[in-house]
Amino acid sequence: MKLTLISPLFNRDYGLTKQKIFAFPPLNLPIVASLTPPEVDVEIVDENIEHWDYDKKMGDLVGITAMTAQAPRAYEIAGEMKKRGAKVVLGGIHPTALPDEAALYSDSVIVGEAETIWPRVLDDFCKNRLQKIYRQDGRPSLANMPIPRRDLLSDSGYLFKNTIQVFRGCKFNCSFCSVSRFFGRSYRMRPIPEVIAEIELLRGNSAAKRFFGFLDDNIVGDENYSEQLFQKLIPLHIIWAGQATLDVVDMPGMVPLMAKSGCRGLFIGLESSNPLSLKEAKKKWLRPEEFRAKIDYLHDHGIMVEGAFIVGFDSDEESVFEESVEFADTIGVDAAQFSILTPFPGTELFSKLDGEGRILVHDWSKYGVDEVVYQPKKITPEKLQEGYHWAWREFYSRKKIAKRVLRAYKMWKSLLPLLIFQLQYRTLIRNREEIRKKLRVPLVATPEPSAAT
Repeated sequence: MKLTLISPLFNRDYGLTKQKIFAFPPLNLPIVASLTPPEVDVEIVDENIEHWDYDKKMGDLVGITAMTAQAPRAYEIAGEMKKRGAKVVLGGIHPTALPDEAALYSDSVIVGEAETIWPRVLDDFCKNRLQKIYRQDGRPSLANMPIPRRDLLSDSGYLFKNTIQVFRGCKFNCSFCSVSRFFGRSYRMRPIPEVIAEIELLRGNSAAKRFFGFLDDNIVGDENYSEQLFQKLIPLHIIWAGQATLDVVDMPGMVPLMAKSGCRGLFIGLESSNPLSLKEAKKKWLRPEEFRAKIDYLHDHGIMVEGAFIVGFDSDEESVFEESVEFADTIGVDAAQFSILTPFPGTELFSKLDGEGRILVHDWSKYGVDEVVYQPKKITPEKLQEGYHWAWREFYSRKKIAKRVLRAYKMWKSLLPLLIFQLQYRTLIRNREEIRKKLRVPLVATPEPSAAT
């Protein structure tokens, strides 16, 4: 028996470019592979870093994971595989949110996390009795998880391969986020000895092998657990980056401990400088006036900060783009990501905008947080799209990059990592704009005829 596991392209308009920037391996597929008996021939295909051939890569059973922006391509692949006689299973965040839709394109749909479901799917496949929809029975424990089959990932194309997951779930319930719906509102953690054993297995002597990326939505979700984990990381002498909430600064002793354990960077959802927008996002506990001091504190401990910002909230006006870039500069983030507010299926935001008749586009490939798919309140879709692109270009202008690199040099005497990071973002922006012009991709997704205007 052969099993093919596929991560589809995120954006069919842009396709696979020669410069695969910020590509991270899909950890979910190696986890599924690790849950598969050793006698099964397993292959992983990541369309975001490699071209592939349907006929050469096709398995008897095909598993496809899909976030919302990947869904149309996932359905396309499923159709081609079914034509060739394979059985197709769809899973991931989008099929979990819209299982009936996913079922139209596949033989089976997995709703929820795979650990408790996948063995059943394999058994049913072998007995020729696949069910249309499989639903998880409770949240799976993260204890005794097998080591993900990273050996099945491509040896090239990824920024780094040492990604690891410790937490699942999120206590927050941000209006635009689907994480809490998929993983739950409470935290589940892996046993720390198992985490350390996996890190020791992956760790090497080179800088690349010593660097780890924690994929958890909040690496400090449970303070007691995180403190114990960071203490155990100290003797390993690794370097790591992860995601956290800004309130990490308010946890006594946590930031110095993180720095001592090897933390050199955090991705933090700051979202907006506007308290009204933060209230819309259900993140009113954030205080924009405190951002600068808290980021300075992280800098004092050698931790770089990449801030995430969203434009397009109902309270946002056309000035939001300049305000966002200026605010990001003022609070001293080392890098920034700008996203267009996107109503993913299954979220509170989607229900709100759909109920108000403001969803303009249901082409899921446009739901990559870089295209306008709804009717904003105080900005036209065109202005929102233009402003989004402007914010990226302005923040990563040569002048602003030079300013950030100089600041980093004064703090850490280290130019190279941050400079490379900034230039990678510039290349990403330039590539996307060149491809958009070459393919004549419209600035704004075309509204559907029945959509409200």
